[in-house]
Amino acid sequence: MKISVTPDRIHKIRTSIVTLLLVAVLYGCSSSATREDTAYVEPEQETGTIVTANEPNAMVNTQQAVAASVRVAHPRQYIVKAGDTLWDIANLFLKDPWFWPEIWYQNPQVKNPHLIYPGDVLSLIYVDGQPRIVVSKPGQRGTTTVVSDAAGPVPVVKLSPSIRTKTIEASIDTIPGDAIRQFLTKPRVIAKEELQTAPYILGSDDEHLILGQGNQIFIRGEIDKERVRYTVVRKGAELVDPDTKEVLGYEAIYAGETLITSYGDPATGELTFTEREVLYGDRLLPTDKSKIDNLFFPRLPDRDIQGRVIHLPDALFGVAKLQVAVVNRGSREGLESGNLLAVYTKGKSVYDHHNKGKKVELVLPDVRSGLIMIFRTFDHVSYGLVLESTRVIHNHDIVRTPK
Repeated sequence: MKISVTPDRIHKIRTSIVTLLLVAVLYGCSSSATREDTAYVEPEQETGTIVTANEPNAMVNTQQAVAASVRVAHPRQYIVKAGDTLWDIANLFLKDPWFWPEIWYQNPQVKNPHLIYPGDVLSLIYVDGQPRIVVSKPGQRGTTTVVSDAAGPVPVVKLSPSIRTKTIEASIDTIPGDAIRQFLTKPRVIAKEELQTAPYILGSDDEHLILGQGNQIFIRGEIDKERVRYTVVRKGAELVDPDTKEVLGYEAIYAGETLITSYGDPATGELTFTEREVLYGDRLLPTDKSKIDNLFFPRLPDRDIQGRVIHLPDALFGVAKLQVAVVNRGSREGLESGNLLAVYTKGKSVYDHHNKGKKVELVLPDVRSGLIMIFRTFDHVSYGLVLESTRVIHNHDIVRTPK
């Protein structure tokens, strides 16, 4: 079949092609303008928050805060000694030690890169303008290079694979372990209902009023016949929120351990270990076998926390550095082990007698008195260790996320 092509048909074809090209160009310009004028938005997260293209600003602010936190008189190098803690070492290099994870140069081949051992040599260098702590292991093979920092050239060891003979127990503690070891598994915070329904010690075979290890005891209450070991506790302090007057729980003071030897009403048991005297009426709770993580490093909470100190274990008046305080915020408010809270003494009310002869009542600003690190959390309360204190920390002092 023969098709004839006339000049008029050729003109129509050319016009159609030009029109299509113009439409394509205009569409491309419109799409480009839309992409340039609109910030990219990620799909909505499960928490209901939306992540936008402005997120990098937060990273820049963090980097600036980290750089500003480096101490002017920090050591060029530091050799780790037995008895050091990671918190104390971080204090040597940083004004705000919680920025340590931001400057620690993590080796991805190490299972827990925050573990530091006596004899390790720590150096602070700058990489792309940002401070970094690098570590060289004593006796470890490697090639040496030189990296410049603000104070001049610093030798940096590029590590090579080698065998370490030290065990994990040889690493230094992140904080003084002895200060909190007794609180990691005991005491516990329990609800009033749980305490009232727990089995209790009715008496003993020799009728002694004060019992200890080796004594046979008689127990009343509901005992799980699938369980043979129980922890003996005594009702301790009532933990009350000073603002709402809500009873948040009771401190269960650890007394010892018992082994159930026969079931019945009453049941019979033997005290296998006692840390303090055991008395009639003391309660039995299932032995807590949950794993307590004591390998943590202090860091800021993910949210703004406001609370109060509500209890000072084993203290009558106040606590200071390396003592324990209980606060009225827990996992319900998002607190986690390792979170840091600043402590403030509430400002007093005073009268200004010098204001043009007028007596004016004023409230003085709250005064920061210390810094505590949360090391164990419950639903409504948490236990914290005082890492820094400039004055005595009292009951009902204010705690909040450090600024």
